[in-house]
Amino acid sequence: MNPRFLSALVALLLVSLLGGCVAPKTVDYAAFKQARPRTILVLPPLNESPDIKATYSLLSQVTFPLAEAGYYVMPVALVDETFQQNGLNTPTDIHNASPAKLKEIFGADAALYITVTQYGTQYRVISSATIVTASAKLVDLKTGTALWTGSATASSEEGNNNGGGGLVGALITAAVKQIINSANDVSHPIAGITSQRLLSAGHPAGLLYGPRSPKYGTD
Repeated sequence: MNPRFLSALVALLLVSLLGGCVAPKTVDYAAFKQARPRTILVLPPLNESPDIKATYSLLSQVTFPLAEAGYYVMPVALVDETFQQNGLNTPTDIHNASPAKLKEIFGADAALYITVTQYGTQYRVISSATIVTASAKLVDLKTGTALWTGSATASSEEGNNNGGGGLVGALITAAVKQIINSANDVSHPIAGITSQRLLSAGHPAGLLYGPRSPKYGTD
């Protein structure tokens, strides 16, 4: 084998291996540790996906990981009613409200801004996957300072391997899965996994533990 070709091949393999070993995201927690929010107001997520169910599917599942992390989360139903009483009827209107106004209305320490970028079943020739992707930003309502940002995704195809059957079998399987997933809204439980990954504390680049957690102050 040509030595130059061999060297180039080795270099390409090394680049591929290094590309797969992504360094953990580093987060500056200085503002977060200074603010130490106790109560969190979750805003209805902005929905950039084509599925209208995305906003409230995710919103209905974010309270649990935040509470598990040690925070008091303002009740979603009460918050939704209060927004409407104050003339804020859409997620866009709510996200555009100033931190000072949100602080005045709810008295919370921080607000969580969530954006859903993917929600639903995608059909890609020989595969069909239900994917939910979201990003979040925690903002101090006293100062308007961003305390933390993060993102997460989950897919119904994680860990799955095609069991054979050839191209025709793969096409039929993908089409059937898309029909079943769309009919049964499989996206909702996938959104729950995304919420856990996005908002659980105790992992690299994740939220800090809140004051109701026994691990408060250890991160």
